[in-house]
Amino acid sequence: MAQETGVSTRSIRFYEEKGLLSPQRSNGGQRQYRKRDRTRLKLILRGKRFGLSLEQCADILGLAALEPDEAAQIKKALAYGQDVLADLERRLEDLRAMRREIKGIEKKMHARLAQLQAGRHGAR
Repeated sequence: MAQETGVSTRSIRFYEEKGLLSPQRSNGGQRQYRKRDRTRLKLILRGKRFGLSLEQCADILGLAALEPDEAAQIKKALAYGQDVLADLERRLEDLRAMRREIKGIEKKMHARLAQLQAGRHGAR
């Protein structure tokens, strides 16, 4: 599954230790991942990519096992998604403010540099 998903075996074992994946074992003790495990891993990776914590991913996945109609899982995912979107909006505004500030400083520095260069040329 590591090769198939691009996730390290160490990460997969970590998710297994946290109870997020539960592969079956062959008679020789080798892990056998089912479609359910692959789906869960994809959901974990998507959640992490969207900024969810592993605990939040586990919360959503845990509900999937308890709610066969998926309604609670979807509601929980939507709530976490709204939190992520709100955080992104805050960060975007912070970045826009930072950009405006840097552009203002840059403008002042260019003006000062022009003054210094004009003063040097006038002093000759």
